[in-house]
Formats: sequence, structure tokens, C-alpha cells
Amino acid sequence: MTTYLKPAAMMLFLLTLVTGAAYPALVTVLAQALFSEQANGSLIKNQQGQPIGSELIGQTFSEPKYFWSRPSATGPYGYNAVASSGSNLGPTNPALTDAVAARIQALKDADHGNHSPVPVDLVTASGSGLDPHISVAAAEYQIKRVAKVRKINEATLRELVDAHTEGRQWLVFGEPRVNVLRLNLALDRASR
Repeated sequence: MTTYLKPAAMMLFLLTLVTGAAYPALVTVLAQALFSEQANGSLIKNQQGQPIGSELIGQTFSEPKYFWSRPSATGPYGYNAVASSGSNLGPTNPALTDAVAARIQALKDADHGNHSPVPVDLVTASGSGLDPHISVAAAEYQIKRVAKVRKINEATLRELVDAHTEGRQWLVFGEPRVNVLRLNLALDRASR
């Protein structure tokens, strides 16, 4: 029996050393050396170098002077990375219908003169509930409200949205999108 236990224990020790220590250490060193920004959370920092968010996790913006993010289904305060998930409510579920109707009403209340169709990503949560981006259509929908509240020319604001529009990933995947945190930070800088 000891003839089987000794090699098994030795393999357990070696594999634990390789997969539990050496490999994670190697990956960590390579990530820090080659992709430091991404390995540390893709943090966005303010002028003083303090982190104020990540470009990978959305934040809630509810003041009319800001572009609003996509709703989050991760909890009452939104964008809780620990609770990342969608709402799992189907299209015929009355709770989803009521939530979407309330979000549409909130958008209409914040911008009475806007009679354009509301882009779907402004009233529905993403699968992760953490999406930091909105569609270009969702950003354009909000331009009139933000321009009016901040007393900024709509054309200037449209240029700011265009400057913060990211293209398809690797020119193939997804659709053009706007990172809401980056756009709102640029908006604050432009409004000074």
C-alpha cells in the first residue's frame, strides 16, 4: 500500500506546487509586465490620480446633467459586482413590463420635449447587470436633455459623444458603444 501512497503523495505535492503556486505566479508576473492597466482593473483615475471607477463596470448616474447608464439588475443601488447577473425576467413577466414602463416614464419626465423612441438599452438591464456602455443611439437620445441642463450647444455635445464612441471590438464583434463614465468625466471637464 505504501508503494502506491508515496508516488500519489509526491504527484499531489508536485501538481500543487506547479498549478497552485508556480503557474499563478508566472501569470501574475506576465500580466503585470505586459498588461498592467488591465490586470489592475482598468481603473479610471481623476486629476489627482485617485481611482473613481473602472471602464469595465458601470456606475449609476441619475442627475439630468449627466448621461444615464444602462439600468442594472444587481440590486437596489445598481452595479454591484458581487451580484453580477441579469434579472431573469421574461418578456411576458409583469415585473419586467412594469420596470420598463417606469424607466421610460423617468426618461420622459427628465426630458419633456423629447418624443423620440427610447432606445431599448436605456430601459433594460444587460445580462451581467454591470454594463458600462450604452449604444450610440442611447447617447444621442440624451443629448437634448444634457445640453439643456448644462446650457451647452447640442452640436458640441454631439462631438463629445462622437469622440467617446468606441468601435466594434477587433473591427468585428459587437456594435459601436459609448463608455458612460468616460463620457461624463469629459463632460464635466468641458463644462468648467
